[in-house]
Amino acid sequence: MTILIDADGCPVVDLTLQIAKRFGVPVIILCDTAHQIEREGAQTLVFDKGADSVDFALVNRVKPGDIVVTQDYGLASMCLAKCARVLNQNGLEYTADNIDALMLRRYENKKLLRAGKHPKGSPKRTKEQDVAFSTHFKAVLEASRRLML
Repeated sequence: MTILIDADGCPVVDLTLQIAKRFGVPVIILCDTAHQIEREGAQTLVFDKGADSVDFALVNRVKPGDIVVTQDYGLASMCLAKCARVLNQNGLEYTADNIDALMLRRYENKKLLRAGKHPKGSPKRTKEQDVAFSTHFKAVLEASRRLML
């Protein structure tokens, strides 16, 4: 099992690394040249800046049983198809049961943007979001560890 982080704009890189270290799970950080993120204890892969370059690189590396951290619904969908477990930065696990509704929401938001209407941006990150991510991430790692035994 490996943890892959879609690190472009990811607010939980350090938190993910701290938890992964406790569980002894290797981490790969994937980012583009505009967001180079180097952290001790993780391998960093940097790709050309461009539409979805990091997403496609991540999908090409993910394997069944890996854990992916991303806030990108499209990337989450592709990783689910490769039998990975996928979490967002708030601890929501993307699943076959919720990904279609999330993709529909993304589509509707893009339609609004094209029409000149801008949906509200994300509010400032809270400590509660970090706790929710940490709690669920640890639970996923525990469950994955039990499956490997």
